Amino acid sequence: MRSLSAWVALALAAGVCAVPSTTVHKVKESVVSPRGWVKRAPAPADHIIELRIALPQPNFDELERHLYEVSDPFHDRYGQHLSKEEVEELVAPEAESVHLVNEWLASHGVYEDGLTRSPAKDWVHIKIPVALAEEMLRTKYHVWTHDASGSSVIRTTSYSLPEHLHDHVELIQPTTMFSHMKSLKTTFHFSHFSESAKGSASVTADAPPINIPSASGGHVDASCNATVTVTCLQQLYNAAGFTPSTTNGNQIGITGYLEQFANIQDLQSFYADQRPDALNSSFKTILINGGQNNQSLAEAGAEANLDTQFAFGLTFPTPGTFFSTGGSPPFIPDDLTPTNSNEPYLDWLAFILAQKTIPQTISTSYADDEQTVPASFAKRVCNEFAQLGARGTSLTFSSGDGGVGDGEEDPALQECFTNDGRNVTRFVPLFPPSCPFVTAVGGTIHVPETAVFFSGGGFSDLFSRPAYQNAAVTKFLNKLAPGTYKGLFNPNGRAIPDVAAQADNFLIFLGGRSGLIGGTSAAAPTFASFISLLNSARLSAGLPPLGFLNPLVYAIHAAAPDAFNDITTGNNPGCGTPGFNATEGWDAVTGVGTPNFGKLKEILTFGLGSLDLASSS
Repeated sequence: MRSLSAWVALALAAGVCAVPSTTVHKVKESVVSPRGWVKRAPAPADHIIELRIALPQPNFDELERHLYEVSDPFHDRYGQHLSKEEVEELVAPEAESVHLVNEWLASHGVYEDGLTRSPAKDWVHIKIPVALAEEMLRTKYHVWTHDASGSSVIRTTSYSLPEHLHDHVELIQPTTMFSHMKSLKTTFHFSHFSESAKGSASVTADAPPINIPSASGGHVDASCNATVTVTCLQQLYNAAGFTPSTTNGNQIGITGYLEQFANIQDLQSFYADQRPDALNSSFKTILINGGQNNQSLAEAGAEANLDTQFAFGLTFPTPGTFFSTGGSPPFIPDDLTPTNSNEPYLDWLAFILAQKTIPQTISTSYADDEQTVPASFAKRVCNEFAQLGARGTSLTFSSGDGGVGDGEEDPALQECFTNDGRNVTRFVPLFPPSCPFVTAVGGTIHVPETAVFFSGGGFSDLFSRPAYQNAAVTKFLNKLAPGTYKGLFNPNGRAIPDVAAQADNFLIFLGGRSGLIGGTSAAAPTFASFISLLNSARLSAGLPPLGFLNPLVYAIHAAAPDAFNDITTGNNPGCGTPGFNATEGWDAVTGVGTPNFGKLKEILTFGLGSLDLASSS
């Protein structure tokens, strides 16, 4: 067997011999030196790097047309989602692109048996030494270290391709992406944790119930004002007494990244405390790209436990899946770590899009500052999310935990400056919540509900405002005093969030102890759970799942505002400002509000004809 260095030498020799000396290379993508990252030593030549090559999707506009038609409650095709094969046909690259990229790879000694392709052939995945990547891309990779976290990645600030390939390659990563993926968990109240695995859900408050007209039975237990449980959410969002089916094919999924492990023993403690009828049930775990789900109590993840305990507790007995995706551990130069993709969204998307059957509802509580994600990468990943929506899956993402800031809970740590070398003060939206093909979920607190201070909200600098938001967002912008935050946000951008849910004081079990935790990472799986319950009701009624939610959400909000609980108090400070205010109608703190499950179920199972939807067009 040849040594790695010998293989590299042969591959480089093949590349040098095969590529004509007249080949003209041109810069494909470049970025300024990213703020917060320090360039260290050159990347080791023998380090194996995984490159994902995106081929253009010339018919994506047609896929987008299909997506909006099957997601628009005004359209005759509403709910007629596409099959896996139909989506793949719409995103397939041109044959010429496939041929030219194959030719280029072969010229560098990379042949069919050394690569993998997505089912649609729109992605090519190769594993090659850094030295070969540098030759192919006419660049130099270095080890870069993130100041705040100390984590390191292998990246470059510029790469080139042969000029004739520019129209046939959309992007190649990891190259210029310096994002720092965050788990959106803003508050973790260790002081509330008990030493025993005994929660407080069973404690009865002496105070009388809180009158909430939209809640189940018109009231919510007083204890819910301080401690949020499954029962609290069922009461508050008018879902008490509803039991989803186990036989109609409905499923819910939770994504996990950053070595966050969902502990089954903790889940059983949670069930014993809050959902005793679910005891001894569990969820399916799917490991992706080296992901793990270590069951040591010491390794239990607060984020993963929060997401799975509440999502699966609220939707029991709906089958649940926890997707654990690897690729996030920092690169340690001395160890020559075998993989260093550090872009787990792509790893997860590559897996999930290849599956014939996928959950109808999937929630994610992780994000990056939008400005740290290259525009080409963000737009391509966003388009991948559109494929899932077209297939009938609802995707929820936490809107962020820094208000209008960069996701840092502590305003003193927020860096609200552009990342383009100008260092101009700017609000910092997060991605993927800023993608118009997903549903961004903001946060509330207390009963009656008010906006929680950390609820991420604002306007995208990458994506323009989609048509489904125009009426609601324009009303909000018209309420702002002239010149409010001028230059700090893009008023024409995709607005965040779309909806909201409770986001603080959630009672979970972690490492055998009970305690309270918060963040929009609590809000996203909560909202997703009520969507999953709606999907169950629809499937049992012979109706299709909801799929891409946003056109429907804004249409229902316009025609039947009481289907969402409008949040009109609170704000989301950040970047040295008070942020935006919650107000009547849509706002950049809580979106259109929190769900009234009972009302939504009535609308979505008795037929959209029960609404005068035409009045909202």
